[in-house]
Amino acid sequence: MDTTVPATSPQVMNRWLVVLGAILIQLCLGAIYAWSVFTPALQTEPYNFSATQTQVIFAVGLATFAVVMILGGQWQAKAGPALVVRAGGVLLGLGYILARFGGSSLPGLLITVGVIAGAGIGLAYVVPIAVGVKWFPDKKGLITGLVVAGFGFGALLWIKVADPGGARLIARIGVENVFMVYGIAFLVLVMLGSIWMKNPPAGWRPEGWEPANVGGNQVTGEHAHFEPRDMLRTPQFYMLWAIFIFGSMAGLMVIGIIKLFGIDALQARGGLDEVQASAVAGTAMGVFFAISNGIGRIAWGTLSDRIGRKASFVIMMGTQGLMMFAFFHMGGTPALLYVGAAVVGFNFGGNFALFPTATADYFGNKNVGKNYGWVFTAYGVGGIAGPIMAGRFKDFGKAAIEGAASEADALAAAMNAWYPAFIIAGAACLAAAVLGLLLKAPKPPQAV
Repeated sequence: MDTTVPATSPQVMNRWLVVLGAILIQLCLGAIYAWSVFTPALQTEPYNFSATQTQVIFAVGLATFAVVMILGGQWQAKAGPALVVRAGGVLLGLGYILARFGGSSLPGLLITVGVIAGAGIGLAYVVPIAVGVKWFPDKKGLITGLVVAGFGFGALLWIKVADPGGARLIARIGVENVFMVYGIAFLVLVMLGSIWMKNPPAGWRPEGWEPANVGGNQVTGEHAHFEPRDMLRTPQFYMLWAIFIFGSMAGLMVIGIIKLFGIDALQARGGLDEVQASAVAGTAMGVFFAISNGIGRIAWGTLSDRIGRKASFVIMMGTQGLMMFAFFHMGGTPALLYVGAAVVGFNFGGNFALFPTATADYFGNKNVGKNYGWVFTAYGVGGIAGPIMAGRFKDFGKAAIEGAASEADALAAAMNAWYPAFIIAGAACLAAAVLGLLLKAPKPPQAV
């Protein structure tokens, strides 16, 4: 008996409203990628944080985001998407609002921005993806790309509001008050977007659509429903997990350090003073990386619907690895810094379109919310490894900077301190491309 609910049924809302709500939510969640706009101010009075300390806050937020996302995926499967995304919005807004009153201590920002706001992102993030995949099984790559593009463009929005090159909110009202303003905005916008976070009726499919292979891949999304315990027994999970770690490590490292690295490189090789270098580096992150990050999510999602997830992984990770090797040498020239930031952002954004759709393809649409939470823990590992690794290399270079014979030598030493981190990140991405070549569809759960 056919239990499919026609797309024209009066009980089915316009599915494009889901996309609108999802983008509003993700715009707020993407504020975590705007963290680099705060790092220069956090290294001055009254904070006086080291480069590593600024990255520890970022890394804790990313790790909390990834771990709590498992809970979010499981909870939304039981309680429904709207409740979970609203809880996430409350925590996200509350974390930033409390940061306003946390003083200048590292533990205060670790708890408020890192743990509380990070947990809010983790609860809310998976909901629009899981709901979108269910409403658009015929366009999984495209819709997932559109949904998570909001996350990428959110970085652009919140950076430009706070950055000296934009609305100058940090300069106007101070870091603490920016946290307060952002927290209130996040709370309001997530609540608005949650209105359309509803699953389609059971058995619903778009009119005239039947399940098929995607981009030549043998996929199981409509025919096999892996529970997390089944998925965790497959080699495909661990391959996807490793690829995600390596790809996210490189992109998150650049997000965390691009402002500091850009300032060092542009002073050492570009002849810019600190104010000029800061403006150029801010533009590289706040415009070129952020816009390309959003576009990459849509482009890689759409492309993967045509050529398959496997080919997309190989191309994306391979080009990202090569760019990591080149980016260090490009950073001293404004135009090349912009190009490098755009390429890294474009490829990094693709992670968030490809991994949820690959999870749905290989392990089923029904449980994508629960399963993707486990896959996404790789992002937390990458978020710890990349930014903190780069921050440590920078701090290790302090002795060479302080012992330099001239100002020019000190600037060169400051820039060179970042070099090992880019080499490690590049090698990791190339390893991810090799793993992508080995991907294939898993056996059905009953045969695992």
